[in-house]
Amino acid sequence: MIPPPMLTVVDLFAGAGGISEGFRQAGFSILAGLDHDPDAAATYAANFPEATVILGDLRAPAVRERVLAAARSATVLVGGPPCQAFSQMRNHTRMISDPRNVLYREFARVLADSMPQAFVMENVTGIDQMGAREQIADDLGLDGEYTVVPQVVDAADFGVPQTRRRLLFVGLRSTLGAAVPILRGTGAIEAVALVRSSGPGGPRYQIEVQENLLNAGIADALEDSENLAVVSVADAISDLTELPAGNRADVVPYAQVAVARSAYQRQMRSGAGYELTNVQVPRINADTRLRLDGIPNGGNHRDLSDALLEGYITGQKWGQENGTGRLSRRHFYAYRRLHPAVWAWTLNTKGDSVYHYQYPRALSVREFARLQSFPDRFRFTTDTRSGALDGRHEGGPAHSRYRQVGNAVPPLLARAVATALLAEFTALRRRDATAATLVS
Repeated sequence: MIPPPMLTVVDLFAGAGGISEGFRQAGFSILAGLDHDPDAAATYAANFPEATVILGDLRAPAVRERVLAAARSATVLVGGPPCQAFSQMRNHTRMISDPRNVLYREFARVLADSMPQAFVMENVTGIDQMGAREQIADDLGLDGEYTVVPQVVDAADFGVPQTRRRLLFVGLRSTLGAAVPILRGTGAIEAVALVRSSGPGGPRYQIEVQENLLNAGIADALEDSENLAVVSVADAISDLTELPAGNRADVVPYAQVAVARSAYQRQMRSGAGYELTNVQVPRINADTRLRLDGIPNGGNHRDLSDALLEGYITGQKWGQENGTGRLSRRHFYAYRRLHPAVWAWTLNTKGDSVYHYQYPRALSVREFARLQSFPDRFRFTTDTRSGALDGRHEGGPAHSRYRQVGNAVPPLLARAVATALLAEFTALRRRDATAATLVS
């Protein structure tokens, strides 16, 4: 049996829709997306009008039935359920039976009840580091129904301007007789390092590239703004440099921003129309501005002088005092400044997790989205209802948008997976068509 002509996807734990966007770009049709967070579901609905958006907890019988109704028609089931019980592996407890992994178990249940032609389960590499890889592959194999190949990939190897390592479990129905695709990226992440050096002007960070036969040409690709294989921060967001700190307008005409300066920026702008969304920029206090002036591109809190580690440099009170008169260690993560000539480090869910390479300011949600490879036509929003809602995270709409972007799977990484699966499905159709011709 071969997959139907229209290749379809159901996305569990979809969030804003990074995996769905990548599969859609590769030519798949998105049937449905599920998430428990109403704000993420609102973003999904705004960007996938062709899909059924299912809001709720997959453990709820009514929600699960809606998911199954869609999943039974899907070619591919995708999703990234959290897996928390790593340490239980040492006690030989099956991950699928551990109560802390209930959402992982639900993914496996939907897989077993819908039996699509393929699936992709994405998660953090911590699972792999705790030795759970083979057990998860065995669980998802459903006693031989699927051939499963786990693989660790980094988004920067697939044209994403951000390093983001993920463990993928890719499975195909064993009856298809097809090989599970292995993703092969550029090898850039292994070839490039940001190296700190000291000099009369203070510390600085430089790009060093160590190439070999497997990753030749990385240095040239990184420097070439027209090369989409390896993309730097500047390639991603240099056209948005002039967004000021504290900007409150969340929509601006493209005519008010710089022209696209790279192939990646043109790719991101494609299909977005005349307006750019999600461009609000957080305000910045005087202390933070001073500290950022003391951090070189690519640097972090370790580059701050003793004077800049004082708790309240200008006397302005902000945050909670820790009683030491010094900057709290819990703030150290925030003082990281991007380097324009290389990709970003892994974004988290907070708006102050990275700062701009040219100006002392945080990034807009749109710049976050560019570093995650979301196209500009993809708009991040929130549920219009106010107050506490089931599944909603605290922090308000602005924080929710950063959270949605920071939690997402980069669409270009998902597109690479989808493209590899598409190649296998195409080969299956050709094989079956040839066999049918021979029989006739």
